[in-house]
Amino acid sequence: MSDQESTDQPLPLVTHLTELRDKLLRALLAVLLVFICLFPFANDIYTFVSEPLRALLPPGATMIATEVASPFFTPFKLSLVTAVFLAMPYVLYQAWSFIAPGMYKHEKRLAIPLLASSVLLFYAGSAFAYYVVFPLIFSFFTSVAPQDITIMTDINSYLNFVLKLFFAFGLAFEIPIVAILMIWAGITTAEALAKKRPYIIVGCFIFGMLLTPPDIISQSLLAIPMWLLFEIGVYIGGLTQGSKNADGP
Repeated sequence: MSDQESTDQPLPLVTHLTELRDKLLRALLAVLLVFICLFPFANDIYTFVSEPLRALLPPGATMIATEVASPFFTPFKLSLVTAVFLAMPYVLYQAWSFIAPGMYKHEKRLAIPLLASSVLLFYAGSAFAYYVVFPLIFSFFTSVAPQDITIMTDINSYLNFVLKLFFAFGLAFEIPIVAILMIWAGITTAEALAKKRPYIIVGCFIFGMLLTPPDIISQSLLAIPMWLLFEIGVYIGGLTQGSKNADGP
């Protein structure tokens, strides 16, 4: 059997749908189990997530809940999102086990490291946001507040804000994966992406400007890693492109 042929025999549509249902149920069950384990520590998790802001609040200032149900639903929502976040490797494994039988051997060789790398890069982007970007952003916001204004951030508004940044930075760190997939799929080439480097760098700084406070240090802390990740993606994409050409059609 050649490299271009699937390794498994075709299955009826009902069998595929049944298998898809089983994979989805397993993924949902994994998220539910992680959530059940995390929920008793919901307040501790929120305390950890809110630490970058609380550490910068003036003496006597604190976070508040402006809605009656916020003290319960805000940690509940954070625990659920955290459960999805932690269960993501298993969820992606279930997706992979569903689509893998229909893939070619050379596609599997590329997909497995890309799948693992995408998870690690998303985690790295979220960690970068928490440990590097959040202190800078909240330091800026608290420093520009008028003297007569007491900063008392709503817990639900804070959670919505940081979740957006977590996902934004997590997705931004997927740049190498996107570059590699575009090169591997034949949409572009490593040489074509390299020629667009000036535009990519400008785009990284614009993205950094939109997500960080209006100072060059904060913007650079996001733009430079994005640019370096782009270079890594182009380099690895060039290697996969050369390997694919060597293997032939």
